Amino acid sequence: MTIPVTKPAKDIQPAKNPNHLFETIKTIFIAALFAMTIRSVAFEPFSIPSGSMVPTLLVGDYLFVAKYAYGYSKYSFPMGVFPIQERLKPKQPDRGDVIVFRKPTDVRIDFIKRLVGLPGDKIQVRKGRLYINDKMVERKFIGNYESRLADGSIAMHRRYWETLPGGKKHLIIERGDNGPLDNTPAYNVPEGHYFMMGDNRDGSQDSRVLSDVGYVPYENLIGRATYLFFSVDEDAAAWEFWRWPWTVRFTRIFNHIN
Repeated sequence: MTIPVTKPAKDIQPAKNPNHLFETIKTIFIAALFAMTIRSVAFEPFSIPSGSMVPTLLVGDYLFVAKYAYGYSKYSFPMGVFPIQERLKPKQPDRGDVIVFRKPTDVRIDFIKRLVGLPGDKIQVRKGRLYINDKMVERKFIGNYESRLADGSIAMHRRYWETLPGGKKHLIIERGDNGPLDNTPAYNVPEGHYFMMGDNRDGSQDSRVLSDVGYVPYENLIGRATYLFFSVDEDAAAWEFWRWPWTVRFTRIFNHIN
């Protein structure tokens, strides 16, 4: 008995799915839309490029900003894709919040500072001491602090616990009490605006400089800094993963931002 042998077909090709490319594009689009939505309405990552918020935030810190904290304005969305006129679900910030905002004199630039002055407040710095509504803000010396300047040199600072009205306590540093921004005129914060200062009081360009930053409009607020998700030494790049064992600041990861 002879059993017929079936030879494999040489020219049979698998059927092509005409929708394969479309499905791939659709998947990528949905993923991108989901990521943009999360970034716009929930949390957006930011990195710290300067030392104006030392010792709270260091150069090389990566953090999440809660976009929903104060509601949504036209600056809440990438490239202003939703140019809304009124802030959606508005919530007022609290004194002492660390806030990311658009620089009033150049809205293309994101700044991060601490809110010290609310609408209607009178703010002034006298001999390095912060006054809010003519009352000197409490600060307590806790020791010295070294930081690296832009030219690579090391500067010695004095570190303090500062307690704002309402009880919010945070760290600040001062090189001295007679710097260029340690004696200012009195600032009267307009309605709908806020007064921001860096925790590195002698190394921050902030609302004390009216010509450069000045009072920050409510619509410029992007969100509240919440916690760090990564931190790497300022001499290293975050993408240099082979250096992580020596450059990552592991003790800062997942720290809440006070």
